[in-house]
Amino acid sequence: MVVPFPAGGAADILARLLAEEIGRAHGPAMVIENKPGAGTVIGTEAVARAAPDGQTLLMAANSFVINPHLHTLNYHPLTSFEPICYLARSPTVLVVNSASPYRTLGDLLDAARAQPGALTIASVGPATSFHIAIEVLKRAANVDMTYVAYPGDPPAINALLGGHVTSVFANYGQVAEQIKAGKLRALATGSPTRIEALPDLPTVAEAGFRGYEVETWFAVLAPAKTQQAMLSALAAQYAAALLAPDVKAKLAVQGLFPVGLCATDFAAFLRKQYDEYGRAIRETNIKAD
Repeated sequence: MVVPFPAGGAADILARLLAEEIGRAHGPAMVIENKPGAGTVIGTEAVARAAPDGQTLLMAANSFVINPHLHTLNYHPLTSFEPICYLARSPTVLVVNSASPYRTLGDLLDAARAQPGALTIASVGPATSFHIAIEVLKRAANVDMTYVAYPGDPPAINALLGGHVTSVFANYGQVAEQIKAGKLRALATGSPTRIEALPDLPTVAEAGFRGYEVETWFAVLAPAKTQQAMLSALAAQYAAALLAPDVKAKLAVQGLFPVGLCATDFAAFLRKQYDEYGRAIRETNIKAD
């Protein structure tokens, strides 16, 4: 399993949890290889070039369908790979410092309209799913907020806690403890449904932006031309691993929720994501940095 992200992140933790469960149930052990770089392109390309024998797999996330719209690549997400399963999702949240005067998404956007460009909104970026989500929201709300890019969620959250930025758009798992401790205030979730642990937190769509939806997702794929029998066997193993109580409990701690959408249903999801990100990138004129 090639994970095109650094060790210790959500994708890496998910890959290792599932590999351990699958190895225990089916054997032999699955080796996890972290191969980050170039916005996940290096690791992804390595899997695209691998033999289609079911022995090399890719852990992918939103960048898998974003990068082709921003870069010239030696692979294509819809033709160079075989979809296995959409494994898990991570809800997204827009947060402010608990000392902030903004208590709702409407409060923040109203202030942004009154002070064009003065308020800041930060995330991991640039040209990431979060950056795209921010630009789509700004466009839909007709507000001018200054986007601030950080190399990861932790430095963006530290900047918010230190009062250096107005707001941050991040994965729920990265801010759950600070919200619980009262250090951060969540204004809305970009996910299509409310977060179970925050039942009173509205979605961005409920706050007035119908159809708005952004979550971080993680999936497993194989190189193109991998035999269908092998793909079906792998899908069954991953789907079963996601149902293991121990796995579900450990994922919940990371703010990850099992999905288990496989085969043709997952392929349809990928196509939709590819098309929607392409449209959003064109409409907001986001460029690769």
